[in-house]
Amino acid sequence: QVQLVESGGGLVQAGGSLRLSCVASGRTFSSYDMGWFRQAPGKERDFVAAIMWSGSSTYYADSVKGRFTISRDNAKNTVYLQMNNLKPEDTAVYYCARRQGSNFYLSRHYDYWGQGTQVTVSS
Repeated sequence: QVQLVESGGGLVQAGGSLRLSCVASGRTFSSYDMGWFRQAPGKERDFVAAIMWSGSSTYYADSVKGRFTISRDNAKNTVYLQMNNLKPEDTAVYYCARRQGSNFYLSRHYDYWGQGTQVTVSS
């Protein structure tokens, strides 16, 4: 059983920054690609960013390109999401997840999920 625990969310003003962390249990973290998704109230869970197991490739939603950076530290079983120049429309619960399927962008291709961390950006 894999457990994912996110942290680092909070309330920030527009233009500010936050760094989210996601710590995974288990010994196989370094073998899996990881992703971040977000869900705003009343909306579907949307892809934000993903990173390959080696860290060699990263993928981003168009809405966050140039502002967010995903990274990982396999020695610490941790994946990060650095969020800069935050906007009110970034307000959502952010989830990390482990990719099991073939597609980086679709939530159904991820099998384990964290409980989420709230990010609120005020204008």
